[in-house]
Amino acid sequence: MRDEITAIVRQLVAKHHDKPARSIARLVVAETNGALTLEQARRRVRCAFGQGGKAERRFASSPRPARKPGQGVPMPLSKAEPWNPFVFDVVGRVGILSDVHIPYHSETALGAAVGYLKKVGIDGLVLNGDMLDFYAISRFVKNPRLRNFAAELAAGRHFLGWIRDQFPEIPIVFKLGNHEERWRAYLWQHAIEISEEPEMGLAAWMHLDRHKMQIVEDKRPIMVGKLPVLHGHEKGAGITAPVNQARGAFLRLHHTVLEGHGHRTSAHCEPDMFGREVFCWSTGCLADLRPEYARFAKYNHGFALVTVQPGGDFDVQNLRITADGTVRQS
Repeated sequence: MRDEITAIVRQLVAKHHDKPARSIARLVVAETNGALTLEQARRRVRCAFGQGGKAERRFASSPRPARKPGQGVPMPLSKAEPWNPFVFDVVGRVGILSDVHIPYHSETALGAAVGYLKKVGIDGLVLNGDMLDFYAISRFVKNPRLRNFAAELAAGRHFLGWIRDQFPEIPIVFKLGNHEERWRAYLWQHAIEISEEPEMGLAAWMHLDRHKMQIVEDKRPIMVGKLPVLHGHEKGAGITAPVNQARGAFLRLHHTVLEGHGHRTSAHCEPDMFGREVFCWSTGCLADLRPEYARFAKYNHGFALVTVQPGGDFDVQNLRITADGTVRQS
C-alpha cells in the first residue's frame, strides 16, 4: 500500500506541479480514500517537491523552490522583448533615401539625389528601406529570366560600397524595408536551422561592418531629432494605398512622421485636439517608375533632406526629381 500511495503522490504532484502543496494534499487524501490524513498527505507532497528537509531532498520526484504558506501559482514570465526607436544622434543636415530597389533603380534619379546631397553637404544619411529589391526570393510569381539572386546580392554590395564612397565620413544607417525582410523570410522557409546565426544576417551578407553602417531591424522607427522616420510598411494592413499617402499615415498613426514605401511624394498637416501641428510626409522613390508588376503605377522620383537643430527640432525639405534629373521643391 505504501508503494501505491507513493505512486499516487508523485503522479498528482507531477500533474498539478504549480498548485499549492495543501491543495495537492487534498487530492491525495481523496485519491487514497482517506488512507492518509491531510497533514500526512501534505508532508508527502512537500517531500516530492524537495521541501521535506535536507535529508529527504534526494528523494524529490518533482523539485521546486519553497513557497510561503498560502502562496498561489506565480505569474508566468513574459517573453516580450523591449522595442524602442533607433536614435540617429546627428545634428545638422540628414539625407533620407528610400526605395532604390537595386538592381532595378533609376540611374538618373539616384545620381541626382546623391549629387544634390553632396552639393549641399550632409552630416548623416538614412537609407530608409527597400534599398535592395530581392526579386529572386520574393513570394510572388517571378520571371525565370530575371531570377539571379547571387547577382542581386553582388549589386547590393556594390551599391552600399558606392554610397560609402560618396559619403566617406558621415554616419549612415541602413533600415530594413519590406523587400529586405524577404531575406529572413527566405531563411525561415529554407534554412531555419541556421537562420539565427550571426553570419546569416543581412548585415553580414551586405558587409555593413566594412562600410561602417548600422542596421535597423524589427520595424523600429529611426528618430532623426524629434522626427520619427519609418519605411512605411510597419503600419500593417489598412489604408495601404490612399490617394494621399501622407494623409494615410496620419489616419493610421495620428503622429508626425516621414516615410517612404509608397513611391509618392506627398504631405499632410492637421492639428491635434490641443492645436499642435501634426505633419506627415511621404517621399518619392529612386527606382524604375514602370516596374514589371506595376506598369501604370503613379510613382514619382524623390527624396528628403531633414535639418535637425540642437534640441531635436527639425525642418523637412521633401524633394522631387524630374525626368531630366532636376531636383525641385515639392
